[in-house]
Amino acid sequence: MKGLAAEFSSGAEAGTENILMAGSTSRCALSVQNPAYGLCSQGVNGVNSDVIMILHVDTTHHRLALLSIPRDLFVPNARASGANKIDTSLYQGLSQTVAAIEEDIGIPIQHAVSLNFDQFANIVDALGGINMSFPMSVFDAESGLNVRAAACVHLNGTQALEVVRARHLQYQGSSADGANAFGWPQESLSDLARIRRDHEFLRVLAGAAAKTGLGNPIRDLDLLNSLKSDVSFDQSWSVNDMAHLLFDFHGVDFNAVPQLTLPVGVVTDPEGSGGDLLYQGGNYGQVEFPATAPDRAVIDQVLGIRSDIDSMTGRKLPPASSVSVSVVNATGISNQATDTASALEAQGFRIAGVSDANSAGDVSETVVYYGSRAPAVVAAAQAVLSRLGGSVIMAFDPAEVTDGAEVTVVTGSAFTVGALPAEGTGPAPTTTTVPASSAIAAPNAPTTGLEPWDPRACSPGVTPTAPVANET
Repeated sequence: MKGLAAEFSSGAEAGTENILMAGSTSRCALSVQNPAYGLCSQGVNGVNSDVIMILHVDTTHHRLALLSIPRDLFVPNARASGANKIDTSLYQGLSQTVAAIEEDIGIPIQHAVSLNFDQFANIVDALGGINMSFPMSVFDAESGLNVRAAACVHLNGTQALEVVRARHLQYQGSSADGANAFGWPQESLSDLARIRRDHEFLRVLAGAAAKTGLGNPIRDLDLLNSLKSDVSFDQSWSVNDMAHLLFDFHGVDFNAVPQLTLPVGVVTDPEGSGGDLLYQGGNYGQVEFPATAPDRAVIDQVLGIRSDIDSMTGRKLPPASSVSVSVVNATGISNQATDTASALEAQGFRIAGVSDANSAGDVSETVVYYGSRAPAVVAAAQAVLSRLGGSVIMAFDPAEVTDGAEVTVVTGSAFTVGALPAEGTGPAPTTTTVPASSAIAAPNAPTTGLEPWDPRACSPGVTPTAPVANET
């Protein structure tokens, strides 16, 4: 697979690797077409990624961490042709999803796997199914989830898939009409709520897998060989290497593994477009923008590095004085490029030039472009990104880099320029170049507790029952 990063042998990330896990929505890839998912023959032929997770593995310190990336995050390199939601990257293959994560989010990926609906269900079935508790009756017309409240329910692979795919979940609260699930209250947050439940599901799944005898090298190898046809993974990752990884971490308490979500801000109502993003003449529907300072803090936490470390190499970021920057005003706000350049210069960067460009839309991200994949240039982009706050993201695109600079900042709707904070103190912006846009909501928290209606692990010793569906 193209674009995978080499394993770290030195620097702050030595002995670690990051594994991309993507869930594919491809109906056409299913061995047996299922009307419940939508039929390829009837035009349901899109390929997106409902789930994008990165498992950070640190064999040196015997540490795991999980990061979910919301599927509607708008990134410049989602497609080889340009910007889109990150979930659309899978349409061009798993390599493109790897590229989008590395080039725009700055997380190196050493291995990558993907699962479609059938593959996911088959893996759950191979483990004998899972048990989950349902504090309230829940229903999702789109995923097929329709389960009556029960202390513990045994789910097969198909039923488990209905749980993890649910992002339009309705629940039977105390005042809900029990006879009509369509009239039950619907939770908010959509994909962010699904991520919350998926993290709980993974804890339950890990517990079910541990009960199969993981930690026995022969059993681990047998299990992986039986499942390898149900996983699409990069060919550089051998089954023996996977088995060694399982064996190394078989004793980990998965309830204690950090499970975080990248903070994003939902674009709520850009200039009356009803929450849809209008960008370079196209309508991208409801999207989410990055939140740079909390994003970098979460990424650093997952990778186990300090804020002054280049996440792509594990080495220290270059000093500002060694980085040349140009600034392009892409909002039309008077003097924005000049003001931004002055603020960056005050942070020590060398300014190569300022200019203006046409606005990409009424609401837009600020993008830190770099024109080479050379590690020193990517590190220069991260150094600039570390001094910016707000809805800012970086991206590889040589065509966008101007004035002979290493890095070009193309300004957007809401960002700040500030000093690199002391370790552990959080961001300390010194210059606000653009007021926060009311169209970009405050970012979500990286961790969120379960809501009262969310499925969860069964209590110890409780005997599971078969799921019983409500009538709708």
